[in-house]
Amino acid sequence: MAKRDYYEVLGVGKNASNEEIKKAYRKIAMANHPDTHPNDKEAEERFKEASEAYEILSDATKRKNYDQFGFAGVEGAAGAGNYSNVYRDFSDIFGGAGGFSDIFESFFGGGGRRRSQSSARQGASIRVDVTIDFSEAVTGCKKEISFSHSIKCSTCNGSGGSGRKTCPTCHGSGQVMRGSSFFQVASTCPTCQGRGSIVENPCPTCNGSGTVRKNETLMVNIPAGVQSGSRLTVRGKGDAGENGGMDGDVVIFITVREDKYFVRDGQDVYLQVPISFAQAALGADIFVRTIDGSEVKVSVPSGTESGKILRLKGKGFPVVNSSSRGNMYLKLQVEIPRHISLKARKLIKELQQEMGDTDRPEPMTFEMN
Repeated sequence: MAKRDYYEVLGVGKNASNEEIKKAYRKIAMANHPDTHPNDKEAEERFKEASEAYEILSDATKRKNYDQFGFAGVEGAAGAGNYSNVYRDFSDIFGGAGGFSDIFESFFGGGGRRRSQSSARQGASIRVDVTIDFSEAVTGCKKEISFSHSIKCSTCNGSGGSGRKTCPTCHGSGQVMRGSSFFQVASTCPTCQGRGSIVENPCPTCNGSGTVRKNETLMVNIPAGVQSGSRLTVRGKGDAGENGGMDGDVVIFITVREDKYFVRDGQDVYLQVPISFAQAALGADIFVRTIDGSEVKVSVPSGTESGKILRLKGKGFPVVNSSSRGNMYLKLQVEIPRHISLKARKLIKELQQEMGDTDRPEPMTFEMN
């Protein structure tokens, strides 16, 4: 199969700048990376083709020769597995350590820079879900949680056994290479599980792993003011670390049950209460319940319209680990009675006459709620 023009491979013009060439290569390499397309020969070929094109066009001398003589001008300079420019620039293109550059090293031979899998590693964190009542979120509460985690084996003190020696499979690196030809991918050594060493006499309690499973129960304090989605962390109660690494954490995800009447928005709460036509017209003192169960007197001003909102400062949720609180907003809903007695009907008609009600009302500006 005939080779494609390098500019065509990268999708750039012949006057493209070095930055444009680098950007084009990055896009193709990211889209066809073998680590994200395992066993995809077509993606592998596209990645290889783009790498070859970048190797030539990113080098000023090679690019000049290619522009002048075509493939003949760079014969032997590409396609032979010598991707020095690609390797040199890969960290710049794909980011620093821990990103694609580390993967690239495993493809093109960065053995001396490969990170050891036998270094200290922190244990995994454990998620625990807890659901609390609306009222418990107001006052704070204590909850018992249960979970299972790995701990250091007491029999071997976490060593896994005796007679530790370098792993014969990975020779201490903690990794083995898989694949062939152009691409090789590093994976965790199946013999030592990435530790880089094995024990000749495994501990009978932990079977050489150095850890055992344990069921544990803890009582945790949930502070006042938490809301759904809040997280609490109990340090050092997750899975045991490896090779001297720190233990993981327990992360508690909190869900707060909704209340029948109160609606929460951050640290503020909203409550809707009905008032009568007379209370709205004349004004009144009413008593309403707050989120902590107490009652507070609220003065309804005369001439209140339905939907008016009053603010009760500091009657909302407490701010976590703070003395401040949110506000409570009271929405007043004027209720029109559905069933009216004869006496009430007579009084309302008298009120109509006194108020001068009209059957030809003047329009007013329409307001969208």
